Amino acid sequence: MRLVVVAAGFHRVRVLGRRHVPSDSREAPVMVIAPHSTFFDAIAIVCLGAPSVVAKADTARLPFIGQLINYTQPVYVWRDDPNSRQNTIKEIIERATSKEDWPQVLIFPEGTCTNRSCLITFKPGGFYPGVPVQPVTIRYPNARDTVTWTWEGPGALKLLWLTLTQVHSSCEIEFLPVYYPSEEEKRDPKLYARNVRDVMAKALGVPVLDYTYDDCRLIARAKQLGIPGATSAREVSELRSQLGLERSQLELHLAASGMAGRARWLSADEFAVRLGVPANDLSFRLYNIFVQRSSGLVYFPDYLLCAAFLSLQHAPLSHLLSYAFKLYDSQGFGRLNPSNFEEVATRCLGLCQEDAQNTFRQADLDEKGYITYDEFISYAQKKTEFAHIFASDTSHHKPKTQ
Repeated sequence: MRLVVVAAGFHRVRVLGRRHVPSDSREAPVMVIAPHSTFFDAIAIVCLGAPSVVAKADTARLPFIGQLINYTQPVYVWRDDPNSRQNTIKEIIERATSKEDWPQVLIFPEGTCTNRSCLITFKPGGFYPGVPVQPVTIRYPNARDTVTWTWEGPGALKLLWLTLTQVHSSCEIEFLPVYYPSEEEKRDPKLYARNVRDVMAKALGVPVLDYTYDDCRLIARAKQLGIPGATSAREVSELRSQLGLERSQLELHLAASGMAGRARWLSADEFAVRLGVPANDLSFRLYNIFVQRSSGLVYFPDYLLCAAFLSLQHAPLSHLLSYAFKLYDSQGFGRLNPSNFEEVATRCLGLCQEDAQNTFRQADLDEKGYITYDEFISYAQKKTEFAHIFASDTSHHKPKTQ
């Protein structure tokens, strides 16, 4: 692995601070590393002498690297298994509190890659044992950033190629003092995780941001489908919760009723009245996310579609489609013309304009010039490219203790 690191151009890996060596690892049986921004963070695993890694299960299938990680006696997390996180927590607790000679457990508590501009929410799994942890920061002080691997941007192979084209690349690993939890932190793993994150953010000189892996995944899915307000999906969810809309499910009732005979373009005051919420700062912030700059108004079907997406994120996409067909039905006849279907397909299925038009023509078997929801579903069930419409998304489910 050290040869691989050198071959990748990382001739200089600078290590700062003091790491607790294996003989005293019981004093800090868990190490937490942040920020997590690239597959090159494996350099830290090499420099730390291959401690046990908490990693997603897909890592085990990587050629060569997966086998090396297996030698560290890792704790694998199956992200699509709702029980996996609980099992992971149990395994971390057993190892951290065991009298056996387990290696230190190494965790990237953010759970996903970021661009290193901040520290996002730390997952509390590594803090449940309530034992001291050693925070470790990792930096890449290079003139050109060829390593950051995030939700958007260059893929892994391109980043590898760009890094290999550099004369040399630098990495800096800093061991911070062991963090000893208070009694309150031992009882509250989330508080413990937040406080350790604050210490690491201060050492890195970056802010903290309360985003999680699930938030990132939700936003990525919304953008893929073309959901209006996708990039602000988490903020929309928070504002809806503060306004009591998540609990009341009013938006789903409004969407189910359709827009026939109702104004579609709303001012800020009309927006608040339609949702039955006070016209205050919260409702204005929510309104401002969806406002069309050209008109200064909100297209209400777009807002309701985003709200329905957030309310139905674990349900099959076909459920959201049933609401979309009602929201964008301009005549209220229970059917969509080509223009209306294009609105639905580009906002809910991630299709471009041309693909939406082609899909409409294929689904309109009788060439009536319109299709109903049932007709489209009947068509989609026969097409493999639309199989995702009928699949439930259970990957966001998580135990209440998380």
